[in-house]
Amino acid sequence: MQADSNTSSHVASTQNAPKLGKFLIPRSQTKGFLIKFTFMTCLGWVVGGLVSIALENLLDNLSPAFFPDAQMWNSFASFLGSLVFALIFGADQALVLRPYIPGWWWLLATSIGWLIANSVSTAWINYISSIAASFNETLSSEAMVVLGCLSTISYIISGIWLGLCQWLVLRRYTVNAWWWNFLPAICFFFISTLIWLLSLLQNFIPEANRTSILYWNGQGFTAFILGFIPAIGLCTLKRKQHHKTVIPGPS
Repeated sequence: MQADSNTSSHVASTQNAPKLGKFLIPRSQTKGFLIKFTFMTCLGWVVGGLVSIALENLLDNLSPAFFPDAQMWNSFASFLGSLVFALIFGADQALVLRPYIPGWWWLLATSIGWLIANSVSTAWINYISSIAASFNETLSSEAMVVLGCLSTISYIISGIWLGLCQWLVLRRYTVNAWWWNFLPAICFFFISTLIWLLSLLQNFIPEANRTSILYWNGQGFTAFILGFIPAIGLCTLKRKQHHKTVIPGPS
């Protein structure tokens, strides 16, 4: 009797435990999802960038008299622009993800994660720049390379904050999603690598159009990577399923 009871309890707990289920994105929808998620991410990057720049410029021209500190007002305008960008960027991704996970949760996680990552990377890059300026002398090329590498590493590592916030949502609906914490950092690594490769090609670009070509190509590659790589990651995740089986009693 005791053995039967223990067996029944073990079976019930096993059946109620989260199990590997079907993929979060069904295999029949993978191709369409990759295209839509990448496209909407690129769209959010462009629209969010344009709106945030326009908002910052507007606020710069409307500096109120009751804000005596111009630097504080500029910081507020910059934060508000970043917030608007993050909301638009996250909303565009959430529109594609909402059939699979709650869109509002993804919007919130992406917006908060982006703001934290952007703030952390900006703070570290400014700190590294202040170190360079404190030397009060022309730095050697080796020192410039080291400081540049430190700034790039700070930018890449800051992606973990975005991954962490998104993982807090994904873990509720998927299993074994711990690696998502590092996925945005991987995206930032590829972005940094491509930007570096583009800089190597600048001597082959006409000087009159060099700045605009490098800028728009960099923006395009950034938007594509931020959409395509996470889309692949989402397609590999498996949905968490809870099976609840009723154990029949003795007849």
